[in-house]
Amino acid sequence: MDGNKLETIRKRIAKTGEALKRNNMEFYTVEKASDVPELVKSLIKKGDTIGTGGSMTLKETGVMDLLRNGDYNFLDREAVPKEEVPSIYRKCFSADVYMCSSNAITENGELYNVDGNSNRVAAICYGPESVIIVAGYNKIVTDIEEASVRVKKLAAPANTMRLDCDTYCKEKGECAAFVGGNKHICDGCGGNDRICCNFVISAKQRHKNRIKVIIVEEELGY
Repeated sequence: MDGNKLETIRKRIAKTGEALKRNNMEFYTVEKASDVPELVKSLIKKGDTIGTGGSMTLKETGVMDLLRNGDYNFLDREAVPKEEVPSIYRKCFSADVYMCSSNAITENGELYNVDGNSNRVAAICYGPESVIIVAGYNKIVTDIEEASVRVKKLAAPANTMRLDCDTYCKEKGECAAFVGGNKHICDGCGGNDRICCNFVISAKQRHKNRIKVIIVEEELGY
């Protein structure tokens, strides 16, 4: 990456990190995706019960491989039959650690997440003793309005393609909210496969350092 671009990215990450810390979240940054597993190992303990949300970022960084190495009680929803997945979701609420990415992270130190099943946003809000968020610098946005647009223009369409959902955004490549110029945060399609059902903003946290955010100086996930 060009040095000038990288330095600009680092300044934006640092600004966001300071805001996250003001909101009582721990903040870490690493240069490469391959640096993430070693950092994660320092934030968890052998034998911990660990759950995860569906996340391309965790796969791209090698975190999923780390969790499957046998050192942890990993609640692996990909390793059970489909009918047992809801049970895994519920077990995650009492896990020692929950790991996922974030749809967007604002420069004001807020996490913005939108879910269909909503097991992920529920666990971020309450339940697991520790929550670890891993995100590429591409998830950083100016504010909640930009975060909403990011989800409707990129994250939701890409995830409906990944999950093979029958939605407007899978077909058109952007949210139905933009038809006619509507951009309200909750606007969207009326399909039963819609994945934008619950919209959660994590701002100032009462439980200091429960949420830990790792931002990588690379583009990761959706």
